[in-house]
Amino acid sequence: MKHAVIVGSGPNGLSAGVALARAGVRVTVFEAAETIGGGVRTEALTLPGFLHDAGAAVFPLGIASPFFKTLPLREHGLQWIEPDVPLAHPLDGGDCVGQMHDLDETAALLGQDGDAWRALVKPLMDAWPGFLGDALGPMLRVPRHPLVMARFGLTALQSASFAARTHFKTERARTLFAGLAGHSNVPLHFIASAAPGLVLAGAAHATGWPIARGGAQSITNALGSLLQSLGGVIHINSHVDTLRELPSHDAVLLDVTARQFVRLAGEAISERQREPFERVRQSPGVFKVDWALSAPIPWSATLARRAGTVHLGGSFDEIAASELSAWEGRECERPYILLSQPSLFDSTRAPAGMHTAWAYCHVPNGSAADYTARIEAQVERFAPGFRATILARHTRSAPAMEAWNANLVGGDVSGGAMTLAQIVRRPTLPPYRTPIEGVYLCSSSTPPGGGVHGMCGWSAAAVAAKHMGVALPSLGL
Repeated sequence: MKHAVIVGSGPNGLSAGVALARAGVRVTVFEAAETIGGGVRTEALTLPGFLHDAGAAVFPLGIASPFFKTLPLREHGLQWIEPDVPLAHPLDGGDCVGQMHDLDETAALLGQDGDAWRALVKPLMDAWPGFLGDALGPMLRVPRHPLVMARFGLTALQSASFAARTHFKTERARTLFAGLAGHSNVPLHFIASAAPGLVLAGAAHATGWPIARGGAQSITNALGSLLQSLGGVIHINSHVDTLRELPSHDAVLLDVTARQFVRLAGEAISERQREPFERVRQSPGVFKVDWALSAPIPWSATLARRAGTVHLGGSFDEIAASELSAWEGRECERPYILLSQPSLFDSTRAPAGMHTAWAYCHVPNGSAADYTARIEAQVERFAPGFRATILARHTRSAPAMEAWNANLVGGDVSGGAMTLAQIVRRPTLPPYRTPIEGVYLCSSSTPPGGGVHGMCGWSAAAVAAKHMGVALPSLGL
């Protein structure tokens, strides 16, 4: 029996393990922390009875993942919860835009830009999930749905700024799109920064923006349980310093960043071989706040009180300025905020009558600045009285995020900047392979990049399986 060793138990490491174990490979996972999950963990960060997602919290690409769809994760405890409204984006003056599950309802919210929204998003919905299989697969290959991908590429390769201004006439629609594109953590004038906005917009209508019942840890636990049911072995509290420490194996898959690969490889690679991994540009970091609340957030806009995710940025220009500041290493007084309010839909997150909320903003990579006051001011701006509901808070700066999870270099939650060049290379061609025979990267530092979908792990496992002479089950795309 072939043996694969996996270093790191984030969603991609576990996904690689599950993919290989299903193909009959013996899998051993080594995790440095005392809990599996990487950035997908749930912790009691504030007061007794309050559960907080310490990393990722909302999973549009999780429920839509072509790989996760092939797995019996529900049998291992995973339950998706879909909020009434996937996304709300409050505006000054009490107005609010957002995405409903229904395309026509969203178009109605956008008024004169409703038809433009339909024209932009409906082709993706009609081709989903085949489109997503192409979008989340390895780069630089012939897509299975070339016409759909070609149409997607016409807008996806544009900057978010250009796409918003050419497709939409109103500031409301442009601001909604800016909030979606802002998830990419690159300036909105960068080429291809429109792509994440398009994918997330399509996901909201096609499959939703769900949370996991009981917290993000439920996703991790389901993957871990499935892997163990297939014979996989997981070792926690098992830090790996060098690849030489690993037991005998036929393949090694590393759920680590490019920088960490260089450390693990040590003298096994030359200076020239190190260079592609060392030149990877990191994204801006994040500053994150978790709150225990005495009541739901008192949003001025009714729509925001029904949404699982809320974007706080005010206007297109304000969001663009915030993202540019973080990229250029400058602090921002009015940062763009991504906020989740899971306890509105999942009563397991807080004691009866109480609530939790989760928010972060992008900051210069490695910045130790405290953004608590700025984040809470942005929430208060659209929800007067919010501060009075705060019972306790827990914060993590960008360096603290890296201390919590070493893959979050400087607080970067994307595994490296999602620029067009790095989306394609991330960090080498061909992807997933390293200069060391039989050693592969399977983290978000490989295509398709950030997000909880397991596709980096599955694609890396497919490459490793081919090397071992093993066939993985098809995803049926």
